[in-house]
Amino acid sequence: MHWDGFTAIERDVRAMVADPRWAALPATARAQAMAQRSLVTPDGSFWLFGTHARWYRQDRVDGRWHLSAPPALLAVRSAARPLPPATGIPPLLIPAGPDFAVERGTTQAFVGPDVPEDITERIRDLVVAHRRLRRGDFPLHGSVFRDVFAADVTGTVAAVWGTIMWCAYAPAFDGNEVLLSLFGEFLARPLPGDDWVRWLPPVPLDALVTLYAERMLAQPGEGGARLAGLLAGLIAETASVLRTDPRFRLRADTLLAMVGPAAAQPWLDRPAALAGAVRQAWLARRPPHLAVATLSETSPGEDFRHRLYDLVEALGHVAATGADPRAVAASLLAADVAAVSSGAATGAVTGTATSGVTSVVTMLYPWMDDEMRRSFYVALTDPAHPLRGCWPVSGELPAALTPPGRDATAALLGAAYATGLAWCRLAGTAPPPRGFPVSSAAVAWLMHQRDDTVPELPVTGEFHDQSESGWLFHR
Repeated sequence: MHWDGFTAIERDVRAMVADPRWAALPATARAQAMAQRSLVTPDGSFWLFGTHARWYRQDRVDGRWHLSAPPALLAVRSAARPLPPATGIPPLLIPAGPDFAVERGTTQAFVGPDVPEDITERIRDLVVAHRRLRRGDFPLHGSVFRDVFAADVTGTVAAVWGTIMWCAYAPAFDGNEVLLSLFGEFLARPLPGDDWVRWLPPVPLDALVTLYAERMLAQPGEGGARLAGLLAGLIAETASVLRTDPRFRLRADTLLAMVGPAAAQPWLDRPAALAGAVRQAWLARRPPHLAVATLSETSPGEDFRHRLYDLVEALGHVAATGADPRAVAASLLAADVAAVSSGAATGAVTGTATSGVTSVVTMLYPWMDDEMRRSFYVALTDPAHPLRGCWPVSGELPAALTPPGRDATAALLGAAYATGLAWCRLAGTAPPPRGFPVSSAAVAWLMHQRDDTVPELPVTGEFHDQSESGWLFHR
């Protein structure tokens, strides 16, 4: 059996942080204990298993520590040795304890494995029960949902939809997904996507906050609190249903922690609503171990780091072929950036990058360590580099990247799509309505492994005939 420094140190740090005495130690003692458990690899890189129960790598250029997925190749892992870094450990990297308790769920998208039927049925019951509430009590006004729903749709329907989209790790859904069909008659236009997948944009937390805060201020006193409490209760109930699917769980638990108290005490957030600070009030109610779930709202750069980390982990299977998952992830990121930022259908970038690509690269570089930056750069700029061989060609990824099964493929698709959304958010770039090249290419591996069948009947007797939203389904 080979020594694996990364597995050994991770196990040791987890046990140390789980010890009840850890939180009571002075900060200097905790920093010293962590420094003694840092690793150095043969190339001179220092690694630390720190906050959020994830690995960090010290940049060999500027000395900063970056969230960075660890090496997967056995030769590197077995050669790693404990060695304290020359510089101190930044306090933000030292685990507090609760941050290690996070359950991340899965990176799977909703292509291949469908949303379980019991979740779909319970969401349908919520939609049916709340769709006919007075539109005057729950209007949409100028919210982001007006771009999705028809003018006569109530805010309660939008609240259920918004909760689903906010809680989804990667909101890429099979075009025949029944959960989406529940909303067919309410939509103002076809959902974005291609022939097989609905590539949906994430709903920001502000959209749910606005729905709630507007109801709180719509009527004075108890009237506004009643409307806001009903909406908070609907959001909480929707999140409670969704959390049974690990693709929703982390963010559903976070949303429950933020909005649940407002559902139980409808007047709770009235002072915050009057001060325009409901968002801050909700975020303040997050438990420490769930703070990572809202990074897309609070720190787009850190969110991008976490999503890229997820992508490296989803590519772990390529290590069996001798490929480096970190380098492959950087190459796939480059493929998406090149295609989306330059507007090129093939993503080919030669010589000097276009101004669009350059502006995105400038935003992403500070959030990657020097090794990932180098792989990203050469994949972008050198058409002859072997990493270019990872890029999709004619909508297909190379066979060498094929995941070992359906669940692993759905996880790669989801991680790739979530990474795309994260870098677009960080760079201020609009996500492509027909998906990113990498995640779109991964769909081919799942084409014949889908759970769904095309619905033949309306999803509920209260909904209009399916023909009104037939474009939701692929035949």
